[in-house]
Amino acid sequence: MTPPDRLGPKDPPAVPRLSASLVVINHRNEVLLVQRNPQARSFAGAHVFPGGNYDAKQDTSLAMTAIRETFEESGLLIATNDSSIDLDNASLDQSRRAIHRQKTDFHTFLRNHSLKPDLASLHPFTTWVTPPISSRRFRTQFYVTFLPNFVPTGFSSGHREERLPTPDGGLEVIAARFIRPEDAVAEFRARHINLMPPQYYILETLRQLLPEHTSTPEQRERIALLSRGPFGQLVINPKSHRDPSSHKEFFVYEGDELRGGPTGRLHRAAVTRKGTVFAEIELQRNFDIFTEDMSCSCDSKL
Repeated sequence: MTPPDRLGPKDPPAVPRLSASLVVINHRNEVLLVQRNPQARSFAGAHVFPGGNYDAKQDTSLAMTAIRETFEESGLLIATNDSSIDLDNASLDQSRRAIHRQKTDFHTFLRNHSLKPDLASLHPFTTWVTPPISSRRFRTQFYVTFLPNFVPTGFSSGHREERLPTPDGGLEVIAARFIRPEDAVAEFRARHINLMPPQYYILETLRQLLPEHTSTPEQRERIALLSRGPFGQLVINPKSHRDPSSHKEFFVYEGDELRGGPTGRLHRAAVTRKGTVFAEIELQRNFDIFTEDMSCSCDSKL
């Protein structure tokens, strides 16, 4: 029997839905993770970065999708305030509940409070496409954004906001918290949380780039530089491969030697699954992500 999340051998591939996800980094080099509702249709129970599907009626871009979904799922608002009137946390929570109940929409909320989404603060950080075997496919643009080096009590004029993230009452997420990338990876390895390969890949990348417990301008500029280069524009289409000698499963990514890259170059993840959950993920990547362009893979062996 074909698993419910997979297509049968004769089924045509599903068209990936456009979506966006936002990696929010605070001044302690912690990233925002939300835990999906165990009853959710996609990524049930997994820890992910906030995000969701592109909505043509609400979103002018995928960056807007990322900002809107982050507010809906966690209550964090990536925006600037042109008004001299402060917007406190109680007002933000009230507006968020109204959006959930469809009594208003995100754009009306922004307009009524003289807010502007801070689209320029989002840095592209790879795009991931769900493999064709899956019945529910997404083309997800990931972004990184940095919160300011202070924690205001409300939303002050001219400033972007950081406040404690909160879940959305179980509609989509049941928990939200900031955590250091290295701690998130450690919790996954200890099987305390569930991660999917894209989230693991990004967390492992940030773990290497953010070794300190306090964010520095140099670290932030380094990530912005990475975003402006080939890595930020990289589209990853994972290809499943099982090693005939070890029988271990791999997701092979663009630029790997099995995807047309030079002999010896590794860009893959070794994975172990237990049902629909990934019990183990190990990223194998042995090239400079700042300088090498992985987007072109010719003569793939898969």
